[in-house]
Amino acid sequence: MLEDTLKLGEVVGRACKGGEVFELISDLGGGKTAFVRGMARGIETEDDVSSPSFTINNTYVGKQLTLEHFDFYRLDEAGVVADELREDIYKPDTVVVVEWGNIVHNVLPANTIRVKIEPQESETREITFTYKEENAYLFSELHI
Repeated sequence: MLEDTLKLGEVVGRACKGGEVFELISDLGGGKTAFVRGMARGIETEDDVSSPSFTINNTYVGKQLTLEHFDFYRLDEAGVVADELREDIYKPDTVVVVEWGNIVHNVLPANTIRVKIEPQESETREITFTYKEENAYLFSELHI
């Protein structure tokens, strides 16, 4: 289960060109950070990936892209972090990933890729991607 989530994130990360925005939707412990860890592998970062629940934002620098990972779990309102998010969204060499994005839906662009991770019985996860056609290239290597 964990390794599959990592591999899936890696395939998606490898396909990123920059400018993509992802919203991860899952319960606590559902696999969001594992997916991001895989994406970080895909952009070829040497950085250790951890949940930004306490720091709100972690930055991972890859060979050609930067991955900005936001987690709004502990916030009632985004405040100044929404401004930082807004700036990162429009950087062409940056991939943005948002966890617990309900409080920043007004900031997220219309072409945000939504990744819903649902743990299932028998220690598996169902991962569903919702995206606009313009982002289909991210999933061309997946057999879905």
